[in-house]
Amino acid sequence: MSTTTPTITESARTLTEPPREGRRTGAVLALARFEARELLHQIPVLFFFALYVLLIVLRLISKDGMDDFPVLNTVDRRTQAAPLLFALAVFICANAAALRSRKHGTMQQFGVLAMEPWRRTLAHVLSVIPYAGLTALAVAAEYTREALKPGAIGHGSFGELAVGPLSVLLAGITGVLLARLLPSSFVPILFVIAVYLLGILVSGLIDVDQEWVGWLDPIQVFSSSGGDPVPTDLLGRPADWHALYVTGLCAVLTCAALLVAGGRTRAVKAATALALAATAAGVIGQIPRDTAALDAARRTASDSPEKVQSCSTYDGSTYCSFPEWSGVRDDWAGVVDRVRSGAGGTAAEARLTVRQRIYTDGGVETDGALDASTTPGEVTVGTRWGGNRVPEFAVGVASVLVGGSEDVTTEPMCDARAVTIMWLVLGNDPTPTATFQNVRLDDSTSGSGVVLAPTNGLSLSAAQTTVIRELLDQPRAEMTARVKAHWTELASAKTTTAQAAKLLGVEVPKETDQCGE
Repeated sequence: MSTTTPTITESARTLTEPPREGRRTGAVLALARFEARELLHQIPVLFFFALYVLLIVLRLISKDGMDDFPVLNTVDRRTQAAPLLFALAVFICANAAALRSRKHGTMQQFGVLAMEPWRRTLAHVLSVIPYAGLTALAVAAEYTREALKPGAIGHGSFGELAVGPLSVLLAGITGVLLARLLPSSFVPILFVIAVYLLGILVSGLIDVDQEWVGWLDPIQVFSSSGGDPVPTDLLGRPADWHALYVTGLCAVLTCAALLVAGGRTRAVKAATALALAATAAGVIGQIPRDTAALDAARRTASDSPEKVQSCSTYDGSTYCSFPEWSGVRDDWAGVVDRVRSGAGGTAAEARLTVRQRIYTDGGVETDGALDASTTPGEVTVGTRWGGNRVPEFAVGVASVLVGGSEDVTTEPMCDARAVTIMWLVLGNDPTPTATFQNVRLDDSTSGSGVVLAPTNGLSLSAAQTTVIRELLDQPRAEMTARVKAHWTELASAKTTTAQAAKLLGVEVPKETDQCGE
């Protein structure tokens, strides 16, 4: 019996044969998943992400009445600041992760592995993406919660919403790049200080005509100057181009980290060229164009809003607003009906024109007061609604019903008209005392004070305040009947506050009837 030895025709793979590209990709992704889990175990990342989520929750459950009518072109920008501390934590921890092997003295052991240094760098960059994704989910949840409210106004911008997630991604990539350029644990701290000081220096050197240069700051965080919102098309913010710019910058920094780590392959070089082109396109897109047209549109919206507004009619009164606020007109109509129901004479059937107005002197969303309208029967309403804005609007409506136009409040009314106006505001209010306190500038219900309105406030003397408090203690139906019966006298500048008290059947105030005392 003979035996034969089998012949092996396939050549054995040598140890020096490089692994296939698919296996390399799988190894990079496996290392990226490992590093992502390691980042999740870092206390700064966990703490600041939990703090970030907590801030969102607290903001969403706030009880301010104006939150029921969120203006979405401010909500999207409101999502930009909160992720910054989380981004800082990711920056520091991603840098530390990329320096781990150097810190523990295991750099030499990587020399026997098949994965090149630049692929390990790529894995560190990829490990940051899940945290940018978590930020994007938090931003989307916050914005969606506000957008789904029945009173939500307007629409948001994807470019504005992208700032938060991109800031986290950019921070993590920057941390990895610094680990390759300057492998020291002190570098991140020095880098943050240097960036902060540079930002202060640049902001001080930028002229008003060069404000667009500020958009080169990747973290373009919205900061409100205290003014009311404006229509989206008046903002003039190149948010989408800025998102492209930051995305391209993330890609450029990633390619730089790979090149520094030795990844000079054709694919990396091609990606670098594409990233530079995207970044350049974003920079060019942010350069302002046709600013004269934007300024003209802002002036028109401020000085002649009727040219860019649409109107609706409810019960004989006309309600005009910028298109994004069309859904709030019925709420305005409800306030007008409530205030008008307490009036007498011709005011009970008065046909008003409610017009939305904005303040744009010195730019948009700047803090400033609207001048009272001199047009008879016209009532001003702003771009914020809900909360205290409701009784303030009621003051404007009542002032027009009593005085004929808003400018009647430009001079102190030391007579019965102020009492009548406040009765119209509070007479049918469900919580009149609380509303009276909230609508006053000093949050009090005694002494002299100023009642807020969309334009000029209403000055009340101590005597007028006393009479108003007395009216609120009386049966509403009885007081409403008295106001209507004596409307002519109560709406006259010749009737004193003491005479108004007698007509309404309440105690005459002991205070002297002097406005602004």
